[in-house]
Amino acid sequence: MSDFRICARTAEAAMRSVFPATPLQLNAHLSARFDANIWLKREDLTPVRSYKLRGAFNAMRKRRVDNPDQRIFVCASAGNHAQGMAYMCKHFDVQGVIFMPVTTPQQKIFKTKVFGGENVEIRLVGDYFDDTLAAAKTYCAEAGAAFLSPFDDEDVIEGQATVAVEIEAQLGQVPDHIILPVGGGGLSSGVYSYFADQTNYTLVEPEGGMSLAAALDAGQPVTLANLDGFVDGAAVARIGDKTFARLATLAPEKVLAAPEDRICATMIEMLNVEGIVLEPAGALAVDALSDVADQIRGKTVVCVTSGGNFDFERLPEVKERAQRFSGVKKYFILRMPQRPGALRDFLETLGPEDDIARFEYLKKSARNFGSVLIGIETTRSENFDALFARIKAAGMTFTDITNDETLAQYVL
Repeated sequence: MSDFRICARTAEAAMRSVFPATPLQLNAHLSARFDANIWLKREDLTPVRSYKLRGAFNAMRKRRVDNPDQRIFVCASAGNHAQGMAYMCKHFDVQGVIFMPVTTPQQKIFKTKVFGGENVEIRLVGDYFDDTLAAAKTYCAEAGAAFLSPFDDEDVIEGQATVAVEIEAQLGQVPDHIILPVGGGGLSSGVYSYFADQTNYTLVEPEGGMSLAAALDAGQPVTLANLDGFVDGAAVARIGDKTFARLATLAPEKVLAAPEDRICATMIEMLNVEGIVLEPAGALAVDALSDVADQIRGKTVVCVTSGGNFDFERLPEVKERAQRFSGVKKYFILRMPQRPGALRDFLETLGPEDDIARFEYLKKSARNFGSVLIGIETTRSENFDALFARIKAAGMTFTDITNDETLAQYVL
């Protein structure tokens, strides 16, 4: 048995005094849909609703063994890493200083305070995470504190590998196929290092933040020029150096991109069908099932649902994006004649399953034609072909802007 596997098992045994193993659940809905045995490793059910407390526990445990006098731990995070560290600061009765961007939602600040209590201090610094991170590292140097990386740390990687230890014990075997989300690479590199070549892998990144794919292509970590932050738990501009060193042998075709709108559809499906609340990063593994359907038929597959810290204030946006992905909601700019009865003519083009979700004049003038922003919801995506044909037959012109991200930023 490799040293890494031994260390991961030791870490897993040690953390049992802090929190129980997360469930490994056979999901009947997904199993039937993909003709496979689909198991969900429910990391969304840890005390902090993500796997991040595993790495925080292991890193703190080992640092305190090496230096029993280490009393101050520092991190920079606005999400799950901050909450995991706060939880472990309270457990080990050490002081945590957590740096967060000024723009961090109050809900996340509140939850971090709840988990850490009097053992954590939160400092809001910088509008952007790079500024926050720089402030945290400066404080570490001045205070003699221990910096706790969210992923690029060998002890953190080893702690996240305890997910694999539990999967193997709960399943009674190594799964045929495991699907993992990727952000900075802590979880994926830990599980990959633990199982090595015993199983097949699919690693999933959000389409707007494919730092692992870029690193594999370049042969080394690179910084993405553009980053879509929607999948905030996995949108990382640069994969860690240590995590990439463990993932560098992965075949590039094993790394898939998950479109953000499709992730939203998966989140809505899991909520409505299974009653499971997943954050965008937590839905990545389940979302990728459709991409590997031919590979997993008849296999035993484990999807790691990495987190469930979802702010329901985001639900309208998630629903909107899910509808756009499934094709049942579209936005278009209609060029409508400025004459009596023109609006009635347009309304008569709507089918029995079409519903107006938005109607807004974009330009009001004395010209012969005016521009109107229209949002239509329907029950079946094919209804739009018939609707657009009727609009054209009525002599009106329109521009579909549903997938035009530039226009959407300004008018939707």
